[in-house]
Amino acid sequence: MKGLLHTPYFTSLVTVLLLVVMLGLGGAAYPGLLSTQVIFNLLIDNAFLLVIAVGMTFVIVSGGIDLSVGSVLALSTMIAAWLLNVAHWPPSLVIATVLALGAVFGASMGALIHYFKLQPFIVTLAGMFLARGLCYLISINSITIDDPLFVAMSQTQLGFLGGFVSPGVVIAVATLLLAIWLAHATPFGRAVYAIGGNEQSALMMGLPVGRTKVLIYAFSGFCASLGGVLFSFYMLSGYGLHAQGTELDAIAAVVIGGTLLSGGYGYVAGALSGVLVLGTIQTLIAFDGTLSSWWTKIVIGGLLFVFCVVQRLMAMGQKNTNGS
Repeated sequence: MKGLLHTPYFTSLVTVLLLVVMLGLGGAAYPGLLSTQVIFNLLIDNAFLLVIAVGMTFVIVSGGIDLSVGSVLALSTMIAAWLLNVAHWPPSLVIATVLALGAVFGASMGALIHYFKLQPFIVTLAGMFLARGLCYLISINSITIDDPLFVAMSQTQLGFLGGFVSPGVVIAVATLLLAIWLAHATPFGRAVYAIGGNEQSALMMGLPVGRTKVLIYAFSGFCASLGGVLFSFYMLSGYGLHAQGTELDAIAAVVIGGTLLSGGYGYVAGALSGVLVLGTIQTLIAFDGTLSSWWTKIVIGGLLFVFCVVQRLMAMGQKNTNGS
């Protein structure tokens, strides 16, 4: 058991086991919890969070953090709603513009972090306030989206295995698969892991550290804006108060999914298991019907404490092993 604890994939295994146990106990306690559609609803309700967690995984693996993703999501919904309702742009152009703006916003933060040697926490915290504030320059009220394409994306049900999923789920899963390929089969992915392991060593190896950092945050911004598009499909509105605290949910999903906060190690696929754990907790509380929704935050907080302690024990074990 001690040897297993010190293996890097230990937390990922624990997450999958935890998910199976939660679903098993929930299925035994609440009839219908394990129905196909309830499981699919976990993905439907959290498709936007999965996309954001994918981008956050790259950031955390590189040794950074991105606190701006929830605000970028909200800003994306506001820009999309304004362009559709006021400027009357075609929806395809609106989506492309929103995604491009998110990537540029993220790249700008990445450039500040690398070239000015600033802490990611401070830069992305500033980005969080900036993006959230820009929402209210567009409108202090919610803007309803009634564009036919967005309405169709919101209402379409794609039959699958006896149930149905939304187009947002298909987009989220496609993003996850693309990210897995980027992380494990491209020079960019290898550079991300190298930077997270030891940035100075990555520089000495001749890796393009600066360009990679900018691309990492650009990808995170892109994922946040794509999450905003999916959230627009889901809510059919743009609002400055959308997705408050989503950046913390994304970080929690990534950590619970097995990515080390210290950087250098993690599985992009772990974002899926982390998001499903969070969604399952919410579903169990909803099925119970007697517990406040705040119990979701309490349980997630407890899980994070446990996973952080496990990660610390793993790091200590690896240090002792290397030292011996």
